[in-house]
Amino acid sequence: MGYLFSLFTEHNWTSMIYFVDLLIALTIIFLERKNPSASLAWILVLFLFPVLGIFFYIMLSQNISRQKIYRLSEREQKVINDELDYQIREMDRGCFDFANETAERWQRMIKLNQVYGLAFMTQDNDVEVFNDGKHMFHHLMQDIRRAEKSVNLMSYIIRDDMVGRKLLHVLTEKAKEGVEVRLLMDAIGCRFITRRTLREFKAAGGKAAFFFKPRFKYLTLKLNYRNHRKIAVIDGKTGYIGGFNIANEYLGYKKKFGYWRDTHIRISGGAVLDLNGIFLMDWRVASREDAELTNFFFAPVSESGNSPMQIVCSGPNSVREEIKRSMMRMITFAEKSVYLQTPYFVPDPSMLESLKMAAQSGVDVRIMIPCMPDHIFVYWATYAYCGELLRSGARVYIYDNGFLHAKTLVVDGEVASVGSANFDRRSFRLNFEANAFIYDPKVAEHMDRLFLDDIEHGHELTMEEYNRRSLMIKFKEAISRLLSDIL
Repeated sequence: MGYLFSLFTEHNWTSMIYFVDLLIALTIIFLERKNPSASLAWILVLFLFPVLGIFFYIMLSQNISRQKIYRLSEREQKVINDELDYQIREMDRGCFDFANETAERWQRMIKLNQVYGLAFMTQDNDVEVFNDGKHMFHHLMQDIRRAEKSVNLMSYIIRDDMVGRKLLHVLTEKAKEGVEVRLLMDAIGCRFITRRTLREFKAAGGKAAFFFKPRFKYLTLKLNYRNHRKIAVIDGKTGYIGGFNIANEYLGYKKKFGYWRDTHIRISGGAVLDLNGIFLMDWRVASREDAELTNFFFAPVSESGNSPMQIVCSGPNSVREEIKRSMMRMITFAEKSVYLQTPYFVPDPSMLESLKMAAQSGVDVRIMIPCMPDHIFVYWATYAYCGELLRSGARVYIYDNGFLHAKTLVVDGEVASVGSANFDRRSFRLNFEANAFIYDPKVAEHMDRLFLDDIEHGHELTMEEYNRRSLMIKFKEAISRLLSDIL
């Protein structure tokens, strides 16, 4: 008995923990084959924090890229392939009729998104840009109230607060009228939405599902792989995509953050069907409902405008990083300006080099970040990478009028990206994201003006100011940057 007891002494427990850490480290190096920086970051965490490191590894370090999360029927696959192949062939033959010169000038990027991101090109879109939460939410509620057939809405965060309850009330009323209402929520972001919260909505006939819902409420092994998309589609005719979630803070009702600066767009036209297709694929994963994709995805729509657009989605089920690749193409081929707004700026080496190369080539590269953190390690990593860009000639602005949550990229006043993807490794690799890429100088120039207006509500971070940062900030930056691959 004394010998058995000795096996569980503090010394043996410590040895056992480090042995497990060593096994995990060897697994990361030889079996998982992560990129070198991510591997080194995990090994650092495991040996600096032996017990917590094991826990975080189990919770956060999975690879689901080989899992077939999205399954298409043979008919669906054929329809999608045929439509894309036809569009690509027409462009290759020079027979495609582009809606404007900008789209024609950026046709190589369009083809990249077609081939690499399986993204259709639609040109009959009307786009309205929202940069204020109250304004956006008012229009969204108005469109939902007018719904006659269907409402499909998904959000990373919906809170059981004033704004969240207002949305649920409107959705419940539409369900009572016989409108088919589907509400898709991320299981972690919407963890406070309970059965009780949804009782009246479901009783009215509304459908609700949680993406990657854990078997046990507060314990999931898919903590990293969250559905970060924010999409709404009403009657298959009107769509919303962008950065706004559904909660009080996103409308500026939370004192901690103050005014919430974000960007969302309202779309009518062919791109709405692409949004609906993305929603339905996520819905089938979460709800197990066998909704026929082609019935919605390729329904005829009336022409609404003349803005060319592609909806590009990415997620950890794929190693392609489609949204990142599209943004890199935009930045690399910029000739005049690159305006980027993001709450989290944690680029990988390829994205960082693309921005540095653009700035060193004389392109007007400007980055805007928030003045306050909501994720402390990510904020100091953001600050560190901004400092590196300053040395390359880019300009960095701090938004002081509340919290900046916008995820936008505008290049040369011609091409714009709006969506859910932050400019960080988590969005590019770990989250399910969706962005609209718009080839319309009217939309791009409008977003350029919004960026310049936001400069008036902040201040420029100069090289002199950055160099004056304290030793404590330098320490926080150093640690956060080491961990940037797993933040």
